[in-house]
Formats: sequence, C-alpha cells, structure tokens
Amino acid sequence: MALGVLNNLSAIYAQNNLNRTNASLQGVLQQLSSGSRINSGADDAAGLSLVNGLAANSAALSQSKTNATEGVGLLQVADGALAQVTSLLNRAITLATEASNGTLNTTQSAAANQEYQTILAEVNNIGSTTTYNQRQVFGGSAVAIYAGDSSATGASIDELNIRSLSVTNLGDKNGAMTYNNGQSNVFIDMSKNGNLATVNDAFANTTTTLNIYYMSTGANGAVTQQTATISVGGATGYADNVAGMISAINNAHLGVTASFGTASQAGAQAIAAGTANDTGIILSGTGAGIGSGNTPGLIGSIASTGAATDALSGTLSVTDTSGVTHTITLGSAGSTDTLANLANTINATGYGITATYNAGTKSTTFTSASSTAAVTASGLGDTTTPASVPTWTAGTYYSIGVANSAAGTAIADSATGQTAGAASGFTADPTGLGGIATVSYTDSAGTDLSGTSLATHSNAQAALILINEAISCVASLDGYIGAQINTLNSISQVMSTQQENVISAQNAIQATDYASATANMSKYEILTQTGIAALAQANQMQQQVTKLLQ
Repeated sequence: MALGVLNNLSAIYAQNNLNRTNASLQGVLQQLSSGSRINSGADDAAGLSLVNGLAANSAALSQSKTNATEGVGLLQVADGALAQVTSLLNRAITLATEASNGTLNTTQSAAANQEYQTILAEVNNIGSTTTYNQRQVFGGSAVAIYAGDSSATGASIDELNIRSLSVTNLGDKNGAMTYNNGQSNVFIDMSKNGNLATVNDAFANTTTTLNIYYMSTGANGAVTQQTATISVGGATGYADNVAGMISAINNAHLGVTASFGTASQAGAQAIAAGTANDTGIILSGTGAGIGSGNTPGLIGSIASTGAATDALSGTLSVTDTSGVTHTITLGSAGSTDTLANLANTINATGYGITATYNAGTKSTTFTSASSTAAVTASGLGDTTTPASVPTWTAGTYYSIGVANSAAGTAIADSATGQTAGAASGFTADPTGLGGIATVSYTDSAGTDLSGTSLATHSNAQAALILINEAISCVASLDGYIGAQINTLNSISQVMSTQQENVISAQNAIQATDYASATANMSKYEILTQTGIAALAQANQMQQQVTKLLQ
C-alpha cells in the first residue's frame, strides 16, 4: 500500500466503526434506563404496533373489570332492597293470617289493615327511592354492562333487566335468559323518535302475530322452507307485549333465538340505519332476511324423471359466496355424470354451496345462506333416456326470514307508537358484521297487591293468597339478581385472567432483557475503548511520513 497523507483511510474506518459502536451503546443504555426494548418505531416497527395494540387491550380489560364490579354494586343494592321487601311481606303474611281469623273485632281488623297499608306504602317507597350512583335501581329499564378487549369480536354485553318495584308489580314471573351471538340478525325496531322501547312494553293490539321463515331438513336430507306464525295475546298463553313475543319465539324451537337489545347489538346494518340506540327485538340465527320478497340465500334442486343413475347433460352456472361465477359441464366422466356424483363435485369445490343427494326423490338439492350464492341450469338432458329430461327448481333460502302480519295484528308498540315493519321497522344484518354478543333476560310482570285489604275476614283471606304469591315473585327476581351477581363476578375473573395474559405477551415483546443488554453494554464499552485506541493509532501512522522529510 502506498504511503500518503491525502486521505487517512484507516482513521476513517476507525471513526465509522466508533460511531456505530457509540450508537449501539446509546441504544443499549436507553433500553437499560427505560426498561423497554422498544423505545421508538426505529427499534422494531412491527413490535411497536403489536405492543400498542396489546396496551389498548389491557386498558379495555382493566376497565371491563371495573364495569363488572360496578354492575355487581348495582345488583347488591337491589338485592338488599328486595331482602327488606321480603321481610315486609312476611309481616304482611302474619297480619293477613291474623285478620283472616273470626275472633278479631272491627277495631282490631282496622288496626291490622292500617299496618298492612303502611307496609304497602313502604314497598312503594323502597321501589322509588332505592338508587345507585344517582340512578333509580328499580327503574324498569335494562342496564347494559359492557365487557371487552377494545375489539369488535371481543365485546359482550350483559343486559341487567331489573323490573320496576311497586305494590302493582312485585317481583317477576316466567323469567328466561337468552343469548344472542351478535351475528346474522334481524332487528325489529320498537323505538320511535327517541322514545326507547322496554322489554315490558305492551302491544297496541289484542293479539299480535309475526311470520317467521326458517329451514327444515326432512326425509333423505331434503331442505325446505317453512313458515311459522308466532302469536301472542288472547288465548295464546303469552302476554301481548315484547317479552311475550320473545318467549313465544324461543319456545317455538325454530332454530331462531329472540332477545331484547339495541340496534348496535344487532349489527352493522342496523347501526348504519342511524338507530344505534334504538331498542327492540333481535332475532339471531344462520343468515337473515326480511319478508318473503328478499333472497338472502340459495335453495334449488335438480330432479330426474328417469333413473337417479342416468347420465346428465347440459351446464350449471354456479356463483360462489364470494361472487365469482363458475361453469360446470354435466356429463363429464365420473364427477358430474349422475345426480349423486354432481352433489359430491359441488361439495368438493369450496364454493360455499351445500349439495345433498336424495335417492328417494331422485334429486340433488343446493343450499347456501349466502346472499351472493346462485345456481342456474341450462340445456338439462338425460343421455341415458333422452325422453326423461331433468328439471331445475329454484327457490328462496331463509335461515331467518321475518314478515309482519296483516294490519290489525301487526307488531305495534303502544308505549312508543312504533309499528314495526314500516318506516325501517325491520333491519337485517345477513353478513353478521358489527353485532355485539348479548345476554338478556325477559320476564312477565309480578304480583299486584294494590287492591288488597285486611278490612274484613274475606278480604284478608284473599289478600293472603296474593301476598304469598308476591313473596314467590320477589324471590324469583331476587334469584335472577343473585345469578347475575355471580355472572358478573365470573366476567371480572375472566377479564383479570385475560388481562394477565395480554400483559405477559406485551412484556415478552417489549421488556428489556437485562442479561443480554448488560452483556451488550460491556461489549460496546470495550469496542468504544478499542475504537478510540485504533483511531489514535491510525492518526499516529500518518505522522510517520514526516520522518521521510527530515
């Protein structure tokens, strides 16, 4: 190598290496001082994005635990109030039993009745003045306890339905829990002009009916659309109100689940309609449609008038669930030469269409819950017996279909004035987007003691039966409250466990590994010292040139 002074390359190399070492040392010192391996996007862009997402999850889970705890507080206040009501009713039982005895004179019966009426007034007072966080506990409206991890799929709502409490409505009857998974819903909006419906709103008609379309699998796997008319009121055995309709639908066992909730719980399309806070009935199942005019999915079949094993000819145009159309030529060897083989071919394509071969009816049926799926046939023929031409029949697939009944029996909320089915009363979410999983509770009104009296023996005996019934109804409501306390405590524990695991994952990605970092710090400190020494040596080497000029 030539000896020169124009450029000190060795010094440049040493300086560059020393700069890199210093940068690495500064990074290690930052990790050691902050405790975090990732302090900026430059450290690990993907890791920073993941850590930030996990931090949001952790914050949401922490607040969800608090939400559940606050819900438990509300329920415990209600539980304590109901315990006092039960104590009052037990005293009323004693008074009514005493007043039923014929040995009391008029003055004594009047005294017993006066105490009894005081008890009823105190029950009213408890119902109207019991509050939690300045909110009336027995207000009769549902309280939504939200829990989630900040994602749409990780959210759920526990709807606390604490019925109003007064002498006209003590406790509840026929309570039932329902679960809605937040997917593929039909929302029956019962609210109007900001006036929100409640689960106990009465319908405006003497009887109310709703037509529900659903799918039924019969002999040989044949799938057919069925219609069920759900009626409430009159002699149906169900109250003519929202709760009664929900119970009637669930008890029909159609594969359709009904619950009470908001549009935001029903799904994205209900929210898009601008009714996010509106309350109503949510119908949940696989797929969703409104009325008989919509086509949310596919149902159709090819039936042979010849033998089921006859070879086929013609073509099928098949549109899959993603909207892509495919052509299937019938009669090709092995795969589509018979109805049975055609069914196997369709099922193996992954088009999202289910094909079922029915030997008894010599037909193959196609079904899909997707609104994009379609099958059309062209030029169908039977090559074995040319005179026997297969037929293609297309229909409408409904896993859930809803149509309002005729005028006069249609769903109409007497409290809000909303007639569902008109003015966007039904909103479907067939894709199952944006809904929130919801646990809800529906019930019937409790016992009415408002007209009871202990003034006479006969009145006291009649009141005794109703008071005993009221105690049972209060116990039913208190049992629901107790179950919800346990539920929310379980939710809180689940949130704690989930948050623990999220923080653990976040820590594994973000936290500084001190064993590795201190080792690197020692390495970079040594490299810094050797780099400075090398730079000094490089500068000294060029000074040797001056000796040649002496």
